[in-house]
Amino acid sequence: MYTRQTETAIAAASRLAEVYDGGTTRLSVTEIAESRSLQRPFLAKILTVLSQAGIVGGAPGPGGGFTLAKPPREIRIYDIYRLFETENASHICPFGGGVCGQGDPCPLHAELVDVQNAVDQLLYETTLERFEGVSPTARGPVEDEQPAPAGRRRPFRPDTGRPRN
Repeated sequence: MYTRQTETAIAAASRLAEVYDGGTTRLSVTEIAESRSLQRPFLAKILTVLSQAGIVGGAPGPGGGFTLAKPPREIRIYDIYRLFETENASHICPFGGGVCGQGDPCPLHAELVDVQNAVDQLLYETTLERFEGVSPTARGPVEDEQPAPAGRRRPFRPDTGRPRN
């Protein structure tokens, strides 16, 4: 659905939203990386992009670190997404390999459009305020589900009632 860059940027920004107190509390790259199981060097590059875009602010040295550059309610997930993704990057139909919109629509077309519209709405309407004050340790495996192996996050999979492979 989106790249590792976008995922890392959202993970970092949401972590900063969790501790947001007007910009007083700053987290180091290491603190963010460890709390989200992210690669530190890659995260540092992503934070540079977020800083250049005015989403986070950083201060070097002892007592330095990163904080959100503005209140979480003013930062949409889309603001982060657009830094790393291109709009409608692929118009390739996953059903037939052709380009969506050329020729007859595939049997999945209406559903795929609905899914994309729902994702777009989520990105535009959701702000980092959703994460403000949330404890990063409050999340855990869903009941009746095995925890993810060490070092890996459990992927989101809605319960469809179908058995998993």
